[in-house]
Amino acid sequence: MCLAIPARITQIDPTGESAQVSLGGVSKEVSLALVDDVAVGDYVLLHVGYALNKLSEEEAERTLELIREMGLLEDADADAPQTGGAG
Repeated sequence: MCLAIPARITQIDPTGESAQVSLGGVSKEVSLALVDDVAVGDYVLLHVGYALNKLSEEEAERTLELIREMGLLEDADADAPQTGGAG
């Protein structure tokens, strides 16, 4: 069984071949070889160092919340998309 997790792109290498992503306060370099048309601030589905595809903020937020509920991810709030609403 494999697990892919959403991560937010914080920087893209000038060559466009790799990016820095942030997840739960951890920054990691990942390959962009499998995705097109991504930008800083986009969410990608990450697996073993590769961005597999681009996700909407809504899908990333739902997935990260489920992973947090399972207790598999801590302190990911810094990477969760900011949503409006009453509070």
